[in-house]
Amino acid sequence: MFTHSTQVDSGLNKAVERLIKTGGKERILPIVQLGEPVLRQRAVAYKGQLTKKTLTELIEVMRTTMLDAPGVGLAAPQIGLGLAFAVIEDHVGNDDDDPREFAEVPFHAIINPSYKPLDAQTRSFYEGCLSFEGYQAVRQRWLNIAASWEDEDGIRHEEELHGWPARIFQHETDHLSGEVYIDRAFIRSLSSDENLDDYWAQDPVPVAAAAELGFDL
Repeated sequence: MFTHSTQVDSGLNKAVERLIKTGGKERILPIVQLGEPVLRQRAVAYKGQLTKKTLTELIEVMRTTMLDAPGVGLAAPQIGLGLAFAVIEDHVGNDDDDPREFAEVPFHAIINPSYKPLDAQTRSFYEGCLSFEGYQAVRQRWLNIAASWEDEDGIRHEEELHGWPARIFQHETDHLSGEVYIDRAFIRSLSSDENLDDYWAQDPVPVAAAAELGFDL
């Protein structure tokens, strides 16, 4: 658990204030792309290095940036900031017939997040990343996880997540260890967004893609 009163790093706080200002009136920040070193570095644990005001503004700007992209999650390294937190949000409707098992993910910041699988079950679906624009690939993820994080007030939370919400949490948390989804994806499944729409989007379970593109699920 962190506090905002004893560990503020004035130099970092000023740098983040400058970063926030680059978002302009729209409060939308550039999202860095693969090749930027920050995406491959382990993020520093958040221990209250920012003032409460700066942290709150940063979370708001990250949310605006995420929604504008559009995306369902955005980690701090994706805006060039090597601190261990992210924002997530998804309001896709439940569909009992969709094997990806969508569910509501209310907006919240996840600070110093971690997760562990609850069992051996996995699922493999196409996945994309705002820092690897224009492409998606099939990535195997844990189906059920125990998620842990702190909120902007330093309060620790633990929750069991299943299906698509679990995938989102894993994706954003992995960013904080310098991992991008493509690192462990089925690389032969890699597809442009356009080709995914044309060939593979009709079937969420990528069985046909695996057969045609030559990878094993």
